[in-house]
Amino acid sequence: MTLRFYDTATASVRDFEPVHPGEARLYYCGATVQGMPHIGHVRSALVFDQLARWLAFRGHRVTTVRNVTDIDDKILANSAASFAPDYDGEHPCEPWWALAYRFEQVFNAAYDAIGIARPTYEPRATGHVPEMHALIGRLVDAGHAYPAPDGSGDVYFDVRSWERYGELTHQSVEDMQDAPDADPRGKRDPRDFALWKGHKAGEPETARWDSPWGAGRPGWHLECSAMAGKYLGEHFDIHGGGLDLRFPHHENELAQSAAAGQRFAGFWLHNGLVTYAGEKMSKSVGNTVSPSQMLTEARPLAVRYYLGQAHYRSVLDYRPTSLTEAAAAVERVESFLRTARETGAEPSWTEADMPEAFAAAMDDDLNVPQALAVLHETVRAGNSALAAGEDAAALARSVRAMTDVLGLTGLMDLGGSASNAAEHAALDVLVRSLLDQREQARAAKDWARADAIRDELAAAGVVVRDGAEGSAWSVA
Repeated sequence: MTLRFYDTATASVRDFEPVHPGEARLYYCGATVQGMPHIGHVRSALVFDQLARWLAFRGHRVTTVRNVTDIDDKILANSAASFAPDYDGEHPCEPWWALAYRFEQVFNAAYDAIGIARPTYEPRATGHVPEMHALIGRLVDAGHAYPAPDGSGDVYFDVRSWERYGELTHQSVEDMQDAPDADPRGKRDPRDFALWKGHKAGEPETARWDSPWGAGRPGWHLECSAMAGKYLGEHFDIHGGGLDLRFPHHENELAQSAAAGQRFAGFWLHNGLVTYAGEKMSKSVGNTVSPSQMLTEARPLAVRYYLGQAHYRSVLDYRPTSLTEAAAAVERVESFLRTARETGAEPSWTEADMPEAFAAAMDDDLNVPQALAVLHETVRAGNSALAAGEDAAALARSVRAMTDVLGLTGLMDLGGSASNAAEHAALDVLVRSLLDQREQARAAKDWARADAIRDELAAAGVVVRDGAEGSAWSVA
């Protein structure tokens, strides 16, 4: 068994060798809690949830860190807007820290709804200012950062002082865009980015911390470097996030951490974006879909399946039929496991029950599409075995192993809730009526009619199993 992942920094698929044998330390960028979450946020968190689950299955003791950016220009701007006389929103006069905390809870509710496990640590930026000061101090002492000469309190990273700047995205400084995160008049180069932002007139007094360079608040890029280093050490295994974070955020993280003497991440993994019918999602166009909207249209099981079915590096395209198709696919798996349990199949499994083809796909850069193909092939084989009256226990254990590792099982209804039981009972009346007609046709040796009824049921996704005690049915 060899785990292999695509590393953005080297633009190649490499063997995964953990920094600390038997462990896997993963940091991935969480939310800037300025507003409601979008699909991209949830997809990214789901990708790294899948990764953490697979690393754990492969025997690693996994530590995950997902930060919360709870101080930011946009958070302050959105809070300030709530105090404006013409503001007509739901939460008027909301301090920035209250706004940030409110949206943090909304993000967590979206993650929880589709079974994304809480990380080992979920640090907030505002709780790690001392660590940020220490990192800035190291960079200033090493000649890679400087305070603004105008006395504004800003501190910048000197991109030209670090020869490796641009190594993550493979571009030269001359080809990069200017950093728009602070007043350029205090910069030596317009691409220098802010490590510390001096407090400005009109900003809340609560949004400032004292520092050796003046009162202010941290820059966005600095926050992640400081928190990753605190919780995972100066050399850890994997840094992840959305493809849109490669530049400038991750490029700047790598530069400031490496310039401070850290080895930082061994792998950089980036998940692809989400589009709507092939087009970029945009509020101005009106083609955005929120997690809450998806969860009103489909079960959490279907939403998780949809968001996690594509290869993590590929674009995930959302279409009006996407959730319906995802629901149909995953409910076939759910139905098989439910029916297998009714026949007495034991749901517990061991590592030996995991299909080799599934494991090979997951080991190969987390190839979930190929892994799902194995899952559905096993379900089809299991349904065929049940229809033939054969023992499907081993196949059920394999399916359960795969759905557990993919984080799907916890969202399934395998025991039958009251509402599902009522639906099943109603369907059972209709199916039983057809089965009685089929039995009468067989007794009359009207084989054509009996076969026609079975085919009709099969076309509707109902599998009929004939046994010594009569016919039983399940949804395929």
